[in-house]
Amino acid sequence: MSTGKRRYVGAPAPRREDARLIAGRGRFVGGTRVADAAHAVVVRSTVAHGRIVGYDLDDARALDAVLDIITVEHARTVELPCSGLGPDRPTHYRALDDTVRYVGQPVAVVVAETAAAANDAGALVGVNIEPLRPVVGVEAAMDTDAPLLYPDWGTNVGIDFPLGDADAATADAEHVVDLTFRLARVAPRPIEPRGVVADYDGQTLTVRTASQAPHAVRDQLAAALGLAVSAVRVVGCDVGGGFGAKEHAYPDDVLVCLAALRLRRPVRWDEAPGDHLAATLHARDAAHHGRLTLDRDGRFVALYCDIIGDLGAHPSNVGAGPLAVSAMMATGPYRFDAVGARVRAVVTTTAPTGSYRGYGQPEITWTRERLIDEAARRLGIDPVDLRLRNMLDPHDLPYRTAMGPEYDTGDYATGLRTLRDQVTSQVTSQSDSRVDGRRRGTGYACHVEMTGMGPSMAMKAEGLGTGGFEKAVVRMEPDASVIVHTGLAGMGQGLETTLAQLAADELGVPLDQVRVVLGDTASTPYSPIGSIASRSLPVGGGALIHAATALRDKLLTIAAHRLEVATADLEITDGVVRVHGVPGAEVSLADLAAAAWRGWDLPEGTTPGLEEQATYDPPAYLYSSAAHAAAVAVDPDTGDVEIEGYWVVNDAGVLVNPAIVEGQIRGAVVQGIGMALYEQVVYTPEGQPAAGYDLPTAREAPDITIVHQRTPSLTPGGTKGVGESGTISSPAAIGNAVAAALPEIADRITATPLTPHALHRALTQRN
Repeated sequence: MSTGKRRYVGAPAPRREDARLIAGRGRFVGGTRVADAAHAVVVRSTVAHGRIVGYDLDDARALDAVLDIITVEHARTVELPCSGLGPDRPTHYRALDDTVRYVGQPVAVVVAETAAAANDAGALVGVNIEPLRPVVGVEAAMDTDAPLLYPDWGTNVGIDFPLGDADAATADAEHVVDLTFRLARVAPRPIEPRGVVADYDGQTLTVRTASQAPHAVRDQLAAALGLAVSAVRVVGCDVGGGFGAKEHAYPDDVLVCLAALRLRRPVRWDEAPGDHLAATLHARDAAHHGRLTLDRDGRFVALYCDIIGDLGAHPSNVGAGPLAVSAMMATGPYRFDAVGARVRAVVTTTAPTGSYRGYGQPEITWTRERLIDEAARRLGIDPVDLRLRNMLDPHDLPYRTAMGPEYDTGDYATGLRTLRDQVTSQVTSQSDSRVDGRRRGTGYACHVEMTGMGPSMAMKAEGLGTGGFEKAVVRMEPDASVIVHTGLAGMGQGLETTLAQLAADELGVPLDQVRVVLGDTASTPYSPIGSIASRSLPVGGGALIHAATALRDKLLTIAAHRLEVATADLEITDGVVRVHGVPGAEVSLADLAAAAWRGWDLPEGTTPGLEEQATYDPPAYLYSSAAHAAAVAVDPDTGDVEIEGYWVVNDAGVLVNPAIVEGQIRGAVVQGIGMALYEQVVYTPEGQPAAGYDLPTAREAPDITIVHQRTPSLTPGGTKGVGESGTISSPAAIGNAVAAALPEIADRITATPLTPHALHRALTQRN
């Protein structure tokens, strides 16, 4: 940036979103009111596996307020995209299907004048399902006598491929640590449930929804409903948490839109609280067989992981993507002579799995970091020292790992040493212990995070079927106020604030003169994948910086003409363009802007107006990094775990707003605590979701000490993604801390969540 001293980037500017949200003026889909809106209820299967052989709709239709009932017959051509697993695997699935493959699958939609009438009618819809045998769990799905969800496949294995060096699986060395890990199925659980308000006026279908990716949802809805893309408008509302679960269209969404098309009136649908665990995409749910080999000096020789993941009833829009990312990011910040993986994805009669904060990276970090700690325990080496002797150095970067990713910038060892110093200075040694009968331990974990998802051609090569660029439009109005348009979505990550900070610094205007417009497909530039994968600021901010730079250059050109100096002699500060070192030689931005929009006194060849746009398609992914540590106390009589301290050293490059970054990290760490200790979606062998889902609360959230590294990335502005970082290493750090507290069962600390029941059972049955 060349506008002078940075006033806003790197400063803890207050979040501009908060004022309206705290005052109850948020624009959430649940609060959207559209005149004459009907209400929809999605009727869901209570059977895990079966064939629909008929409906009994008479009682439901007899209610006066019922307007429409949509069944399979009405929606046979309505399909949504799923990630193709191979040439003989489907690339789409039906919004309503004759075959039921999970409890919670939509089987009909009822529309009525009121929400109460829709609920009453929905309860009266009879769906006759001929039951088939369910299959729950990856092991059961791969049994030779397992029922097949897709008989044409001849198997329940959707994909099976190697990655990296296959010899890593059999690499011999002085020491071998071989363990099997289980990552429980979890649910994103945002505060705001999903919802849709769809309105069709005969020409345009307008859809208001809580979405991380409004343009992607628009494209999916248009294709599903056979409409021109130009005939669909998606208005992204405020999003009360997304975490990956709101980055695509669901069957519910497209069916509500279909109802609006059929009725030619607005239709709204709000996800019922009980529906979230049954129908919104789950995540994780994988088994890893990990093998780490080391030489006699504790040097890592090889790492191999056999990854088996549960796709649920059908591949989601991301398919086996999280499993592939687990394999790709297996190395973390370490050197290995050989690294390999086998990735298998199976289908089961459970809810589909898909994107969730971390996207395969918390899972592989759990496996790798638990293997390292177990190796340190067996070899009698301090776990931090073992990591440091195998860690990549800054002079190794850029570094292409054996699994493909090319790390750009970072200093992993300094981060881990800084973390150890923080922990050492704050943790009371166990020898002076509080005498309360609990066992204490401290655990560490490190990761490198794939962020800034975006190289469009790389995404094509990976079969993702979309682009990864971002576009920004920046306009300075005649009064020198600034409007930024981007197709990204705000979902609590403070995007309105950070983009405004970038624009204000680049253009030299006060922060309160910048307005950011997000996620309305009718007025914002195209964003192929939206606010996912820790990419909003690195990629969207990159586009904004390019556009704002072009606008600044135009302003300087006009000012240089007015002041009769070279542009190199000018600077923009505090809303004024000044000549360096010449008091009084200046012109206000408002004066320049007004003249530019009137076409007055412009240099030859300069067009009237002040609006610039730019597209940024990053040349590569970015890689942030972090080291985490947790201190825990474990009650050996009950298995209860309390986190007594937590520390993070995080490198997200240049920090536009440190307070927002810290908020992102703290929230993500608490989600990681949930994965480590509490959260699990459980199905019975019959495929029925079990009741109850535990989440961490403020009581379980420890004080979290955060130290920032700032290794700039190669992207404009030097930022790296940070939205997922806190989630990636936190489960492993907690698992390692529990293993340190309970060394007699350390090699059995392999499955999440580490509930009191699981730990108590391991302690009492260890022999």
